[in-house]
Amino acid sequence: VQLQASGGGSAQPGDSLTLSCVGTGMTFSNLPVAWYRQAPGKERELVARVGAGYGVNYADSVRGRFTIFKDNAKTTVYLTMNRLKPEDTAVYYCHVGDHIWGQGTQVTVSS
Repeated sequence: VQLQASGGGSAQPGDSLTLSCVGTGMTFSNLPVAWYRQAPGKERELVARVGAGYGVNYADSVRGRFTIFKDNAKTTVYLTMNRLKPEDTAVYYCHVGDHIWGQGTQVTVSS
């Protein structure tokens, strides 16, 4: 059972990035999936989540700019991030079920 996140990198304010997280050895169909992030010196926070019942939640700071999408057939969860801001700079982690974490991917937004 493993999650592999990718898609992070450097961006300028206003740019877009899409993160991907592929699960192996598991199925997403009946599990909640989520993206968290942790900025330097701050606690890890929930960014977006798709519940087992497909309800979607976003942090207030990203609502309207970020979109989470779960592809059960590909066992992949995506996070499309639009209109990026410097305060979006963080390590982004995918999370599945109750305790499965990906390794994190760095997103840096600066001009």
